Amino acid sequence: MVKVRDVCRHVRSKNAGPYWVTFDFFFDGPENFEKYHASPALSPELFARLYGTDPALVKHIPVADLNMVKISYPRATPQGGVEERDMHSGQQYVRVLDVELD
Repeated sequence: MVKVRDVCRHVRSKNAGPYWVTFDFFFDGPENFEKYHASPALSPELFARLYGTDPALVKHIPVADLNMVKISYPRATPQGGVEERDMHSGQQYVRVLDVELD
C-alpha cells in the first residue's frame, strides 16, 4: 500500500487561528494529486480518531493548481489552554505520514 509519505513531497500542520488546526498535503505531482487527494483514507473519521474532533466539522479543501489538499478541524480546546501540548500544532502531522491511501 502507498502511504502519505510516499506521494506527498511535503506535509505540514499548523494553527488556523486559536480554534482550528489545518493540515496541508502537497502531493509530488498532478498524477498523485488526482489519484489520492480524495482518498477515503483521509476521511473526517480519520481525523476524528487521531485528533478527537467531530467528523462533521472536518473541512476538506482541494487546491488543484498547487497539487495539494487542505484539511482542517476544530481544536478540542483553544490554543494556549491548560491542556495544550503543541501550541502551534506544528507536530500534529506526524501521525498521518504512515496512513495508507486507497
